[in-house]
Amino acid sequence: MTAYFFRRFLGAIVVMWAVATLVFFMLRFVPGDPIAAMLADAGGPEEIAILRNKLGLDQPLVVQYGKWFFNVWQGDFGNSIYGSRQPVSQILAEAIPRTMSLALLAFVIAMGIGVPAGIISAMRRNTATDNTVSLFAFLGLSMPDFWLAILLIIVFAANLQWLPAIGYVPMSEGLWPWFKHLILPSIAVGTAFSAIIARMIRSSLLEVLKADYMRTAASKGLRTRTIMLGHALPNALIPVITVIGIAFALLISGAVVVENVFAIKGLGRVLIEGILNRDYPVVQGAVLVVSAFFVFSNLLVDLMYGAIDPRIRLS
Repeated sequence: MTAYFFRRFLGAIVVMWAVATLVFFMLRFVPGDPIAAMLADAGGPEEIAILRNKLGLDQPLVVQYGKWFFNVWQGDFGNSIYGSRQPVSQILAEAIPRTMSLALLAFVIAMGIGVPAGIISAMRRNTATDNTVSLFAFLGLSMPDFWLAILLIIVFAANLQWLPAIGYVPMSEGLWPWFKHLILPSIAVGTAFSAIIARMIRSSLLEVLKADYMRTAASKGLRTRTIMLGHALPNALIPVITVIGIAFALLISGAVVVENVFAIKGLGRVLIEGILNRDYPVVQGAVLVVSAFFVFSNLLVDLMYGAIDPRIRLS
C-alpha cells in the first residue's frame, strides 16, 4: 500500500509538471503583448522595452521557464505583471478559501440531495417516485449553472430579498454571513452534480441488486432497508466514489462562471482575469492549483477503494 501511494504520488507530481509546462509555453503563443496591454497608449517603444526587460520577458523562453520552474519548487509563483503586481501566492491565498468554501458547500448540497434521491429511486424502481427523480436529474443536467444562478438571484435576492445577490464574507466574520453569501452560488453549482450522483447511485444499486447474494439476503427475510443500506450500497460505491471524486475536482474548476455571476473573486475569477490581462504568472499559478486539486482528488479516490471494498488490494 505504501509503495503504491508513493508511485501514485510521484505520478501526480509528474502530471502537474506536465500541465504547468504546457500552460507556460501555450500562454507565450497566445496573440497579443501583455506589456503593450499594460501600458495601453501611454508607452512608446522605449518604455515597452524597459518594462519587458524589468519583468524578464525579453529573455529566451527556455531561460524564463527555467527561472519560473526553479522558483515554483521553492513556493514562489512570482508577481502579477498587471495592476498592483501583488505576489501570485498572495492572490491565490485570498482566492482559494473562497473557491474551496463554494465547492465544499456545493458538494454537501449535491451529496445531501443526490445520495438519498438515488437510493430512493433504486428502491422504488419504475414508480412515480423513480420517474420524479429521473425528471429532476434530467432538469439538473440540462440547466446551465449560470442560468440557474441568475434565476436564483432574481427570485431570492431581487424579489424576495432573503439573500444577498453578490459578494463573499469570510467565515471569520461569522458563520451565518458566510453561509448566507454562499448558499445561492452553491445551489447553482451543486444542482447538476446532485443529478449526476443520483443517477449514478441508482444505476449502480440496480446492478448490484441483480447479484445472487442479494437474492439470498432477501430470502433470509431481511428488511428492504437493511438489504439496501447494509448489503447493496457498500458494494455499489466503487463506481460512485469515482464519480464523486471527479465531481469534487470539477466543482473546484466548474465554479468559474458562477463566481463571476455572484462577483466572488475565487480561483475561477482570478483565472479569467489573468487570461484577459495576459498575466502569465497568475494564470500559471491558478492552473497549477486547479490541476493539483484534480490530481490529488483522483489519488484520494484510488486510496479509498481499498477501504470501501476489502477485495481490492492496492500494491
